[in-house]
Amino acid sequence: MFDTFKNRLEITGKLTTITALRISQGRSTEPIGTDLPVIKDALGQPLIPGSSFKGALRSRLESFLRGIDSKFAANPAIESEWSITSQQMKELKDAYDDDHIFTQEIINKTDLISRLFGSPWIASKFQVRDLTVVPDTWFGQYQERDGVSIDRDTETAADGKLYDFQVVPASTEFEFRTVVENAEDWELGLLMIGLHQFETEQIPLGGGRSRGLGVVKLEIDKMRWVDVEDNPQFLLEYLQKLVMGDETAYEDAADYRDEWVRQLIDYLNKQISTKKSISQTQTNS
Repeated sequence: MFDTFKNRLEITGKLTTITALRISQGRSTEPIGTDLPVIKDALGQPLIPGSSFKGALRSRLESFLRGIDSKFAANPAIESEWSITSQQMKELKDAYDDDHIFTQEIINKTDLISRLFGSPWIASKFQVRDLTVVPDTWFGQYQERDGVSIDRDTETAADGKLYDFQVVPASTEFEFRTVVENAEDWELGLLMIGLHQFETEQIPLGGGRSRGLGVVKLEIDKMRWVDVEDNPQFLLEYLQKLVMGDETAYEDAADYRDEWVRQLIDYLNKQISTKKSISQTQTNS
């Protein structure tokens, strides 16, 4: 599945903080300073880990798929709820000597979300770079906020539970870059739905979300697409243009978004119909 290049989608844009953003690196050990500093790069500038963006996106798409069918998105935190457990993987390996058949069986049994985002037994097709700050939108200042833990019995501030934390100010922009390789059309449709959630400010990032922190907005600048499957000559032309810096190596993928989403809906409808047919067959037998 991953050993042959088939297609590639590159997406670039800007992620803007609509409200202050708090992605903490954990409690500080410094004698002077904030209790909970934000994650920074080597230059002391704010940074959004790609894993934070990817995790929030995956979580939202998991909730959508589970709303359709709980089997479409396995729980990545509990092995007993994976679509393929370690024991099942061993049984599959013992049952199939042919690597191609073994691989196809794994794909067939893997839940839909893991096919795109990865799992312990299958690599992710979706990669997100760490989001670095756009220098012109950040002026070297963090905001300090106070926090307090509440005693649930008295509903007042708990003794000794005052703390402060850093946030990145609103209107700060971050560079957004992501790559998807060898994805099916329906998987790209799933990704388009997830990115649309960020475009419409529906997915917050970081901590303090119940306080209104972490509202962000994604603006996509470019979506560059190349599909060379079953066309060796086109792959050679793509590689030549790529080295020469020729932008015609890629297509503008903006016009494909609606089609990819339609492919996703069709795919999910087929999955639902198949499950219903299997269930009816088992009931009748």
